[in-house]
Amino acid sequence: MGKLVSTIFVTLDGVYQAPGGPEEDTRGGFEHGGWSFPYADDDFGQFVNEVFTRPAAFLLGRRTYDIFAAFWPKVTDPADPVASKLNGLPKYVASSTLTDPEWTGTTVISGDLAKEVTALKERTDGELQVHGSGALVRSLLAHDLVDTFHVLTFPVVLGAGHRLFTEGSAPTAFRHTGARTTSTGVAIHSYDRVGRPEYGSFAGEYELSGDA
Repeated sequence: MGKLVSTIFVTLDGVYQAPGGPEEDTRGGFEHGGWSFPYADDDFGQFVNEVFTRPAAFLLGRRTYDIFAAFWPKVTDPADPVASKLNGLPKYVASSTLTDPEWTGTTVISGDLAKEVTALKERTDGELQVHGSGALVRSLLAHDLVDTFHVLTFPVVLGAGHRLFTEGSAPTAFRHTGARTTSTGVAIHSYDRVGRPEYGSFAGEYELSGDA
């Protein structure tokens, strides 16, 4: 059974909208598109290239799919580690409106998301990778379908835009599995999902220590 691995870029205030360019996603009048670009460096590129050595297939939300489909098919260099995988491997897009995808190797998932993605994981030998696709990631987390979560936090606050975790997100606990920081200050953290959060109280500890 394959692992579902999410890789996503966020700001310090949790915005995931339009990291790659000004026109990438202007929903809500968003004017800050392209906020990740100034922080790209060799460390960042190395991590991305590492991620793209492991996919067996891709699962994308409709908006991210449209952004990728407009760009990556034009990158035809077989030595490009990202383009070769995105263009050559199976792609699944969660959408109720896309009916005739033009990007070769695309299959539309339009039914029960949990059921179809569970079946997709079962028949995928390796990593089923989700890139971006914040709304899809929230839904997958709510159904306990995300196994590994790579979060790249960029040292910038925007104060506007679509945030990854909104009110009503599924309470989820993770185990931290790795960390590195790029030369430009991007914090790259990896997590494995372990289930629901556990809770406790410090009140009893204060009382026992005499600090109450």
